[in-house]
Amino acid sequence: MNFSASVKKAYTALLIILAVLLLQPKGGTWAWVENIRWLYVFIVAFIISQLATPLSIIIARRLGILDFPDSARKIHQSPIPRIGGLAIFIAFIMTVIRNFQFSQQLTGLVVGSSIIYILGLLDDIRPLPATMRLIIQIGAGLVVVLNGVCITFIPNDWFAANFIEGALTIIWLIGLANAINFLDGVDGLAASMVAVSSLFFFLIAWPSGQEHLVWLTMALIGACAGFLPYNWHRASVFLGDSGATFMGFLIAGLAVMGTWANNNATVAFSTPLLILGIPIFDMIYTTISRIRKGLVRNFKEWLEYAGRDHFHHRLMHLKFSETNTVFFIILVNICLGLGALVIRTTGTRGSLIMLLQSVFIFTIIVVLMIIGRHEYETGKEKTKNERTQ
Repeated sequence: MNFSASVKKAYTALLIILAVLLLQPKGGTWAWVENIRWLYVFIVAFIISQLATPLSIIIARRLGILDFPDSARKIHQSPIPRIGGLAIFIAFIMTVIRNFQFSQQLTGLVVGSSIIYILGLLDDIRPLPATMRLIIQIGAGLVVVLNGVCITFIPNDWFAANFIEGALTIIWLIGLANAINFLDGVDGLAASMVAVSSLFFFLIAWPSGQEHLVWLTMALIGACAGFLPYNWHRASVFLGDSGATFMGFLIAGLAVMGTWANNNATVAFSTPLLILGIPIFDMIYTTISRIRKGLVRNFKEWLEYAGRDHFHHRLMHLKFSETNTVFFIILVNICLGLGALVIRTTGTRGSLIMLLQSVFIFTIIVVLMIIGRHEYETGKEKTKNERTQ
């Protein structure tokens, strides 16, 4: 990358500000005094990500770790560096180490997420077998579960309750990690969606006094915000599988760590489903569609399959631009997230109504996706006929 004098000055200023912030005791004295440590955490993560992203671009180009266009799923036209997730990983980990006293749960989540990142990085450099990826992902999930981050809803006296809850937690973690990765097909989409989803978790955790969750979500938001200027259309760097799976695994773990309601299981259950509704929906819809068409027959094929049948692809088949596609999906994400905020005061009845509303929203989206598929297939058939004439 070639940096102009003004850009070099800006990076130098950011580096100085970062040094001043990191040298302050107790995670920023002023932040402690004003009770806004979350803002300090955001700023630190943002600056580190801003500084680390150009570095990841330089490393990727020198090592030849590039994402080349193909006809299966990718829509970019030239090779793009594909380890931008390195910046988000570095920003998040450095901020966490600098600011937090580690609990067992936090340690487990950070270690498990780091395993997922390293796995994705190796896969970005040289593709790994799907079976190996799955085994290591299960291992990372097991690390998280054994350190106390686990879904709890089955009475302890039930047979194999702990095993069932642990297994469901691992499925949740792996599922969200891959779901976010599947949605990383348009510039800025995955990082924007993770940032918005983390923001809604923050808005619930902050007033309820869940300090560690507040700081973790702010660290993730700051890391994403610092990366997005380089990843927005037209992107100069991609997250890669490493960055997308890391963020997906991490936010899935934060959803499990959080206490989303006291003495109301329906609200607690509905909150992460609403906030993370889009990646959950996209994963379920595309999986059912591919199985129905016979495109995937087992989990290995599911992990390896690449096609233009995701939510964002369907919108672009309807002539949405890349930027408008991202804005549309984020607006849906915000609508669902606002529903998660509303059910804090409406209780069980409100939760059920919001879940029903989300069903209607996704039904509308399914109609759009079916229309988008029809437009895409019609366009392919038209192009094929024109070539044969």
